[in-house]
Amino acid sequence: MDGAVKVEPASLVWKCASRSLGFATNLNHCPLSNNINACVCSKWEEVSIMDEKNIPIRTYQVCNVLEPNQNNWLRTDWIPRSGAQRVYVEVKFTLRDCNSLPGVTGTCKETFNLYYHESNEDRESYIKESSFIKVDTVAADESFTQVDVGDRIMKLNTEVRDVKVTTRKGFYLAFQDVGACIALVSVRVFYKTCPLTIRNLATFPDTVTGADTSSLVEVRGSCVNQSEEREEPKMYCGADGEWLVPIGGCLCSPGYEEKGSACKSCTAGFYKAKSSDPGCSKCPPHSHSLRDAATVCDCHSGYFRSDADPPSMACTQPPSAPQQLISVVNETSVVLEWTPPRRLGGRSDTSYSLECLICQTAGRLCLPCGSDVLFSPSQTGLKTTKVVVSELRAHTHYTFIVHARNGVSLASGAGATQSVSVSVTTNQAAPSPVSFVQATDVTRHSLSLSWQQPDRPNGVILEYEVKFYEKDQKERSYRIMRTFSQSVDVTGLSPLTVYVFHVRARTAAGYGEFSAPFEFSTNSDPFPLIGEGVNSAFLLLSVSGVGILLLISAAVFIISRRRSKYSKTKQDSEEEKHLNPGVKIYVDPFTYEDPDQAIHDFAKEIDVSSIHIEKVIGMGEFGEVCSGRLRVQGKREIYVAIKSLKAGYSDKQRRDFLSEASIMGQFDHPNIIRLEGVVTRCKPLMIITEYMENGSLDSFLRKHDGQFTVIQLVGMLRGIASGMKYLSDMNYVHRDLAARNILVNSNLVCKVSDFGLSRVLEDDPEAAYTTRIPIRWTAPEAITYRKFTTSSDVWSYGIVMWEVVSYGERPYWDMNNQDVMKAVEEGYRLPAPMDCPVVLHQLMLDCWERERAERPTFSQILNMLDKLIRNPGTLRRTGGDRYIMDIPTGSMLESGLGPEWLQSIGLERYRDTLAAAGYTSLDSLLGITHHQTAHAFNQQIYSQLQSVNAMKCF
Repeated sequence: MDGAVKVEPASLVWKCASRSLGFATNLNHCPLSNNINACVCSKWEEVSIMDEKNIPIRTYQVCNVLEPNQNNWLRTDWIPRSGAQRVYVEVKFTLRDCNSLPGVTGTCKETFNLYYHESNEDRESYIKESSFIKVDTVAADESFTQVDVGDRIMKLNTEVRDVKVTTRKGFYLAFQDVGACIALVSVRVFYKTCPLTIRNLATFPDTVTGADTSSLVEVRGSCVNQSEEREEPKMYCGADGEWLVPIGGCLCSPGYEEKGSACKSCTAGFYKAKSSDPGCSKCPPHSHSLRDAATVCDCHSGYFRSDADPPSMACTQPPSAPQQLISVVNETSVVLEWTPPRRLGGRSDTSYSLECLICQTAGRLCLPCGSDVLFSPSQTGLKTTKVVVSELRAHTHYTFIVHARNGVSLASGAGATQSVSVSVTTNQAAPSPVSFVQATDVTRHSLSLSWQQPDRPNGVILEYEVKFYEKDQKERSYRIMRTFSQSVDVTGLSPLTVYVFHVRARTAAGYGEFSAPFEFSTNSDPFPLIGEGVNSAFLLLSVSGVGILLLISAAVFIISRRRSKYSKTKQDSEEEKHLNPGVKIYVDPFTYEDPDQAIHDFAKEIDVSSIHIEKVIGMGEFGEVCSGRLRVQGKREIYVAIKSLKAGYSDKQRRDFLSEASIMGQFDHPNIIRLEGVVTRCKPLMIITEYMENGSLDSFLRKHDGQFTVIQLVGMLRGIASGMKYLSDMNYVHRDLAARNILVNSNLVCKVSDFGLSRVLEDDPEAAYTTRIPIRWTAPEAITYRKFTTSSDVWSYGIVMWEVVSYGERPYWDMNNQDVMKAVEEGYRLPAPMDCPVVLHQLMLDCWERERAERPTFSQILNMLDKLIRNPGTLRRTGGDRYIMDIPTGSMLESGLGPEWLQSIGLERYRDTLAAAGYTSLDSLLGITHHQTAHAFNQQIYSQLQSVNAMKCF
């Protein structure tokens, strides 16, 4: 069995025993002859016979068929279990046909029994018959007659039985003859293992299968030599000795690559830097590796690699010096321009930096320039080959050095950076702007201005020029005054007027730029806009302050009014939106010619690296179903369920598998299973949904039978109805609504799932009676006429209600599908489950109306369940109660004929008929007679009212 079978032990020692199973001391040998009737043995005998190849073999035989009440036992020696939890017994035997034995009465048998007994040690020479446990009664597929033996034709039977052995160290096997003519040719005892294997570079040891035929044994693998764990490697050992569901794995360590199922070192001249790299790579240019298992290649002499360079990058060199450096002097500015180095060193990250030095003409002593010198665009990290240097001193000697460097210029052994330099002398230049102006001796018509010398006069200041104008004139009309000193008296001004002043200096090189504006008011203290602040005019501040306060008050008022208006508009908009909601319509993915386009439109693609599979939780129609974790960037990690498409799928299976995701992706409701996304860009294909901790509703209810209140059950039904209402509003018909397709999370929220039912009824004319159609849950018109509608989903919902209230009992019990269809067609409906409230069973009956137009809608069902939850007293009445319902004194009897009360007794549909006949209160109904009912209503109303009249007795 492909290395998955172990035989223990190699040979079996037999013991022939009497009824008490003690060791036999005398054996009556009875050879197998042509005339077997002439020899009758009282016990099992060890006999040599010839097989079909005419080779002698040893057998154990018994043939006491003429005596009644045979009980002959044959027992093996003690067989060690060797860790096995389930062993298999293969028996090869021949058996004589009783009809071929002349003179044999009804005492002849054509079967024998197989037993086993577990024991911790091989010391039990005497074992009671009652201590053995029966495995099975073994019968022959082929039997032989006297003619067969004479012609040397052996009809050999082979039977295999499995035995669960887990409590003792070993066991005995025993064979009981009860009156057959039989010969045991061979017995082989073995157990199954999943053989030692290597998967994804992880070693999984030889593993004994589980005790149950459906159990999976989880095994953690260990990484092979020279490898490291990428994700915890796990596999499951199946009951048939096959490994299933590999998860995780290992990667070869740096310097090693995967070959076969092992990690081999990279040979000289090759390297592997990271475990995630696919394999060893040849050393990049200008590098080499002289040893095996290299993780990086060393650079050749004169070549370098920076810390940021990946190992796959070629080794490079620093650049040569920049070329053709030229300079253009413009007064106190210099434009420097050069061409790139002739040799860039094989890199594309060359940058430039400038060094600025002030030098004396005598001795050429140079010092670094001050921080006031400006470089545009910058002094270091330049990618361009042009720089403008400004704010230099006039008549000064400068030396500029341009350095070229790249990523390896600073590497150890690379040497100094290559550079080129140029020396210039700046020209005479205009002075810099005046930075500070102040006013003193302010009167109504005059004031005195003073200022400081510019920071960089760039020569001898010959004169200053003052420009001023009234502020509200905005320089449309201004006056100019010139002075040789750093002050001036300005006269002829208007009183209480704000003036703007600008000052500039002139040297032999010309005028510099005007200063920033400074504002001063006559008969007031100076009030500059820019520069060092001084005290402001009190009147001006007061007027300005009041104006600002008024503006702020007005702005607050306007904003408040606008916000109020916006809030009302938003509220009206929300109300309008609520009253006229948009309706989203379901799109059938089968209308797409390309199923991948449907997936693209309705489902989100998930990177498989974001999914971590943890364990197998079941088997689906298309493959395994696992649980795991999903971690999407920017979101918290969540638990998910993962459906995978098994290998070897057909195009139709792929389309059907992806169609379920295309359907789920269109839904967004708290009671519909949520699709997280799909994996379609790699194998296996996966559908990722939210994880529902409590599994399917039917299994969950069976596990917690009788543990919930009626209100809790109604709450579950309410959630299912809410989800189905959402689907019906989208014009989606589920077709397979059943408790097994409802999933329950940890908060007992029920969600509709399983949208993968194939369109069998449309595609296959014979599909109405196949096992794939859920006959017990399907409406009659859907079975007979293949008419699936929301009304047929309502019928199925009624069956789900019955399942919930009965805690997962099977609808229609042990009836077969044909009987179910016949019973439903004849009008049979499921009775109320134990302790089921009458109103709930009546709602079930309404869902099972023969005419689909008479069934309630999901919206009506939802409203009904909401009313029951708000009025839990209506749920107290069950089918076993003596009275119809609890009616508080002075409530129902004094009220009119309310729809809730009529619904609770199943007469809501006759409300209009009763009202038209004058029956508008409960009192008027209590005295109704059969004659009155026959004239106005039907028999069902009268039978229901008889139950109402029973209330008079209580």
